Amino acid sequence: MGWTATLRAEEVAPGTAHVVEAGGRRIAVCNTGEGYYAIDDLCTHDGGPLDQGRLDGREIECPRHGARFDVTTGRALCLPAVRPVRTYPVRIADGVVEIDLPA
Repeated sequence: MGWTATLRAEEVAPGTAHVVEAGGRRIAVCNTGEGYYAIDDLCTHDGGPLDQGRLDGREIECPRHGARFDVTTGRALCLPAVRPVRTYPVRIADGVVEIDLPA
C-alpha cells in the first residue's frame, strides 16, 4: 500500500492517541509530544483497544488489564502482555499524518 494519509497532525494532541482505519486495520496514532507513532490498536494480551488507554510519554497502557507497550518499538513492557504490538513508520507531510502500510 505504501504511504497512506490518515488525519491532520493537530487532531492528535500531545499525550493522546487517535484511532484511524487504514488498509483494513485499526491503527492508533500516538502523539508523545516528541513525535508521532502508529501501532495496531490491539492489545496482544486480550485484544483490548489501546487508544482508550493512557499514553504516558512513550508508553501506552491497555485499559483492560494494565499491559503497557512502548509506542516507538511496540515492545511489551509488562505483564500480562508478552508479545509486541505491531508498529508502522510515520511521517508528517503538509500537516497530515501518513502511515507506511504494507502491501
